[in-house]
Amino acid sequence: MKKPSAKAEAYIEGAGIIENQPITKTLTENYMPYAMSVIVSRALPEIDGFKPSHRKLLYTMYKMGLLGSERTKSANIVGQTMKLNPHGDGPIYETMVRLARGNEALLHPYVDSKGNFGKAYSRDMSFAASRYTEAKLDPICAEVFADIEKDTVDFVPNYDNSTTEPTLLPVKFPAVLVNNNVGIAVSMASNICSFNLAEVCETAAALMKNPEHDIISTLKAPDFPGGGYIIADEAELRKIYATGRGSVRVRSKYSYDKAANCIEVTEIPPTATIEAIIDKIAELVKLGKLKEVSYVRDESDLSGLKIAIDLKRGTDSEALMQKLFRMTPLQDTFSCNFNILIGGTPKVMGVAEILSEWTDFRMACIKRKTKFELARKKEKLHLLSGLKKILLDIDKAIKIIRETHDDSEVVPNLMIGFGIDEVQAEFVADIKLRNINKGYILKRTEEIAALNEEIADMEDILSSERRVKQIIISELRDIAKKYGKERKSELIYVQPDEENEEEEEIPDYAVNLFATREGYFKKITPLSLRMGGDQKLKEHDEIIFTYEGTNRAELLFFTNKFQVYKARACDFEDSKASVMGDYLPVKLELEPDEKIIKVIAAEDFSGNVVMFFENGKCAKVPMSSYETKTRRKKLANAYSDLSPLISMWHEKEDSLYMLTSAAGKVMIFNTVLLLPKAARDTQGVQVMRLTKTILVSAVPYSEGMIENPDIYKTGTIPCAGTFCRDDVNQTKLM
Repeated sequence: MKKPSAKAEAYIEGAGIIENQPITKTLTENYMPYAMSVIVSRALPEIDGFKPSHRKLLYTMYKMGLLGSERTKSANIVGQTMKLNPHGDGPIYETMVRLARGNEALLHPYVDSKGNFGKAYSRDMSFAASRYTEAKLDPICAEVFADIEKDTVDFVPNYDNSTTEPTLLPVKFPAVLVNNNVGIAVSMASNICSFNLAEVCETAAALMKNPEHDIISTLKAPDFPGGGYIIADEAELRKIYATGRGSVRVRSKYSYDKAANCIEVTEIPPTATIEAIIDKIAELVKLGKLKEVSYVRDESDLSGLKIAIDLKRGTDSEALMQKLFRMTPLQDTFSCNFNILIGGTPKVMGVAEILSEWTDFRMACIKRKTKFELARKKEKLHLLSGLKKILLDIDKAIKIIRETHDDSEVVPNLMIGFGIDEVQAEFVADIKLRNINKGYILKRTEEIAALNEEIADMEDILSSERRVKQIIISELRDIAKKYGKERKSELIYVQPDEENEEEEEIPDYAVNLFATREGYFKKITPLSLRMGGDQKLKEHDEIIFTYEGTNRAELLFFTNKFQVYKARACDFEDSKASVMGDYLPVKLELEPDEKIIKVIAAEDFSGNVVMFFENGKCAKVPMSSYETKTRRKKLANAYSDLSPLISMWHEKEDSLYMLTSAAGKVMIFNTVLLLPKAARDTQGVQVMRLTKTILVSAVPYSEGMIENPDIYKTGTIPCAGTFCRDDVNQTKLM
């Protein structure tokens, strides 16, 4: 048996030994390189509008001659792309699918496809295998690869140094904004919406002329491949254009077939799919929240997307659609995050900054192209200048060549005979015998004047930023005219009362609500309560909250962590007295060791919350301070944490309260003496003046609680109170 090497023995000797290593070292050496690779080389698009996977695929198709040619099998393209992208055929083909016209994911697809490429708006409509589909580059790619052979961009070796690939593509229009792009990296992401090509080109040109141009005057709003309606919000759009972050609300497009009593949805938001919409509608129907719908189905076919919603007789289609917009993905939000790699560094930018960066990139491409062409023109001029000297005496040139003994001496002898350099002499020596005539040479030397003009023009372009911008503006206008299309997403303006409607229709019926000290909650209908027996409670538990109201009541659950959790009575299932009920810490997702200390019900958020603290202070906070426009489930800083809370009460109008200190003093006052404070965590004002004692009780006062109440009543605060002359009825504080 062969003896292991010394190195192998060293590995074997250390096998099974675990060494401690600082987590920071592991993150730095192992995780950070991976994170940077994902950010820089995989997930985020660059200023040309492409991720590396897109660029490798499209460049491979370009080198295969698929621009302006017949289609080839997708499997062939995938195989060729592996020379640049070693990630396997599956991911490469999926990249092609998204770029294809058949998938309908892009406003301006880069791949002209034939076959089943799936649909971006369907979760379950799978694309066919690469051996069944065909593809070539879309005509717009002529603007993507224009002048790529003229040193417009840098090229780098591929992963095995067998060939080279471009680091960027010299796109002649701001593709980064024309086609949507989504990427998730490590600790960051990118979500770029698409805009209308003509509008983007017009905006880019306008910004080059005037950096103070009002973008929204030319770039109306995003334009999504799936169409739909964009709900106009100028303030939000300006925020997106300025910062690169914000959200756009998109609403589906539909029509109502009166004869069939059916709603047909033909365009949906880009963030939704047919299956997600149908599943949500079906779920709401099962829950009884969409009683107007009798059936929903997918009728999409080769003509395009269609979701059919059959209505029950007598249903108002407009009202139902408003309800569906609120409750289903038929109206959804596209969150913008314009995070783009600039020089290898991720940067979130607004539209103006993106177009400025693209303009700088495109100017660099044009200058590099001009330098490349200028060098070629100068080389040609140099050769023709040598040819012009030969024109003076063609016979002499023929004589020199004929009388030269060795082939290697021809060029030196021509250099000496006419005073030209080696390059010019090589050019003259390589002229075919049939072209050694005055007509040919005169025709060639006539190009010198035109070359001098072209060279002067190119040098002027390189020295003038204005000229370069004029070229870009001219290109943008041509592209907008050639490839521009009408907007797919229309803008609509929603009435404020429509936006302020309830998010969903809540059944309205009478209920009795109960909460216990141990955190159990029950919602019982009056009929069930009458028919039921005693309330089932956990051992040593007791009811601390009861309320007779409706299923639409809002509930505030105050906890010992100075937070309030919001819920609605309709969020809880109808229960019975014979069951324990819902366990609130789980239902509301309370934090560990967090307990509910007070429950307040509100139908309309009227009245005030009155809070008493151990230091004798009292805060009166309007109930409206706990009302939110959105369905927030938790509010922090629900009450002051500067002194322990003694009791909390919800009052519809100012009322009398009886306070008792540990020293035995009692006072009765009316909360009309308190001014309400909007801040929820206000510590309030001093109500009971305390000296070396604390407040132990604060309860609403009612007749009979104490004898001779007038002795304890006060019309001014703070008040020290009066020593109690008889026993006060014990009343639960909370």
